[in-house]
Amino acid sequence: MIPELGHFALILAALVSLILGTLPMIGAHTNRQAWIAVARPAATALAMLVTFSFACLTQAFVANDFSVVYVAQHSNSLLPIEYRVAGVWGGHEGSLLLWILMLTWWAFLVAVFSRELPDTMVARVLATLGLVGFGFLLFILLTSNPFERLLPGAAEGRDLNPLLQDPGLVIHPPLLYMGYVGFSVAYAFAIAALLSGKLDAAWARWSRPWTMAAWIFLTLGIAMGSWWAYYELGWGGWWFWDPVENASFMPWLIGTALIHSLAVTEKRGSFKNWTVLLAISAFSLSLLGTFLVRSGVLTSVHAFATDPRRGIFILIFLVAVIGASLTLFAARAPKVGLGGRFGLISRESLLLTNNVLLVVACATVLLGTLYPLLIDALGVGKISVGPPYFNAVFVPVMSPILFLMGVGPFARWKEASVPEIAKAVKWALAVGVIVAIALPLLYGQWYAMTALGIFFATWIVVTALLNFIERVQHTRAGRGFLATAASQPRSFVGMHLAHIGVAVFVVGVTMVGSYQDEKDVKMAPGESVDVAGYHFTFNGVKAVEGPNYVAAQGDFDLAVNGQFVRKMNPEKRNYHSSAMPMTEASIDAGLLRDVYVSLGEPIDRDKPEGEWAVRVYYKPFVDWIWGGCVLMSLGGLIAMLDRRYRVKARAAANLPAGTQEA
Repeated sequence: MIPELGHFALILAALVSLILGTLPMIGAHTNRQAWIAVARPAATALAMLVTFSFACLTQAFVANDFSVVYVAQHSNSLLPIEYRVAGVWGGHEGSLLLWILMLTWWAFLVAVFSRELPDTMVARVLATLGLVGFGFLLFILLTSNPFERLLPGAAEGRDLNPLLQDPGLVIHPPLLYMGYVGFSVAYAFAIAALLSGKLDAAWARWSRPWTMAAWIFLTLGIAMGSWWAYYELGWGGWWFWDPVENASFMPWLIGTALIHSLAVTEKRGSFKNWTVLLAISAFSLSLLGTFLVRSGVLTSVHAFATDPRRGIFILIFLVAVIGASLTLFAARAPKVGLGGRFGLISRESLLLTNNVLLVVACATVLLGTLYPLLIDALGVGKISVGPPYFNAVFVPVMSPILFLMGVGPFARWKEASVPEIAKAVKWALAVGVIVAIALPLLYGQWYAMTALGIFFATWIVVTALLNFIERVQHTRAGRGFLATAASQPRSFVGMHLAHIGVAVFVVGVTMVGSYQDEKDVKMAPGESVDVAGYHFTFNGVKAVEGPNYVAAQGDFDLAVNGQFVRKMNPEKRNYHSSAMPMTEASIDAGLLRDVYVSLGEPIDRDKPEGEWAVRVYYKPFVDWIWGGCVLMSLGGLIAMLDRRYRVKARAAANLPAGTQEA
């Protein structure tokens, strides 16, 4: 009965989303206050209905209700409770329900926290989100019903994919989807602004915190996915340029450009059309990535043929959303104007250059992701686009972005001069060159790409510190340095912290790419292997029993300079419901390095107590990759919480149409 209630709640949610998407939109256009007032309660009702439906599906998983097809396919009575809950989004139907759940929560938050905004603007924003939600709910109800019954019910479920039975499943998809879906709010604000014709500083200020919130979630989601792959897959990689990874990375690149573009629109009134186009693009790429991944198109161009309803619906929905948005943009954009003018050398021009480079970087990733699919679909052959392509085209595009990150904060708005900027950054340039030359030599081997990465990282950190000190000195007004530093706007502090996070990330990528060491060896009990000064001794394996698996657990002693450090216990797991073995690596993590060991396969399957294939790694600074992402997210959070946004939003809401604050 509970699954039927969940299904009925989805049907009601579809009706409510249709009402939300039509009445407030028409009311805002015709100035009918009663229809405008429908927006907030409808958004609340929609969130409650979808949450109830999601809770019903969760209950079916927790209760092992194998009469529900989706539960029978993705769960098992032996599955630990945390993975039964996470199993809700472990397959196609449940992940789409999670997507719509996130969308309704975002809409609810907009309804609650945007009371200082004009009612007509909120009505248009929520209506746009309602229409998107209606499309998703139709998709779920018509092609991907998670509550479909299996009669008679199965005695036991097939179990969750062993690869997904990890804490990463609990954390990674919700974070990633919150980011994906969060860009729908920026998109909705852009559509509302186009409809109202008010692409002004107030619109940019309203949009900016929501965009940063989505960007924070997406950053953390991508980082969590990278870390999960690193420790779970057993080969120590953190990024593979896999199409699924690329599908989340592309909206992140455009979202990063959007955040900076919104700042310029807010402060200078420039980039209006460009900012709107970025908001549309960010959400469009989120839709494209979500649907391509979930439809199976990224793994096979014939996925549409296996389920024509799903494929056709995807195409129609994508064309409707993207096509309608671009049509509206084409109709409205020429009437907006170019906004504030600026010189060839100015902060605006530098930010615009970085924006364009980020879009180019996204385009290279999009080309590398979709080109093989296009070639296969045309029947002219099969090709594979891997890391060599992405590294060759992506790194050259990102290099000037990293350089301009250090230059931009020193450039004045509207007009700047090269000598003035050069004078401000000369010491950062000198320190960057010295560190770039010295650090690789200290590591024993100098590589040009290593020096380049270290230079950019040092450059970003030093320019950020110099710019911060310069601003504090200019705003002291007789106060102490620390007191003045503590009083700086959160948006300014957050910007520099996020930039430093990028520098930390670059250090991690550079060092692990240049100086990692690995060995694939055959080891019998009692044998040892050395990697980068670390001594691994294999003591054999033993059988261990898990809740729904059996594992061969390795016993390794890790030593440095003859001193015992710790035991390391990698596992090779075999799940009861699946023939697919899973590798669980053992990692000794540290601030400056990770030491990593994983079990391969026994050399003789009949003698698991004998020789094993073993892989050992030394990964310098690898944790700086995810630490940098955390710093970026923290910087975004600090900037998002800037009190000026709330104060100015209230003031801007009372400004006459078309005016802009100084």
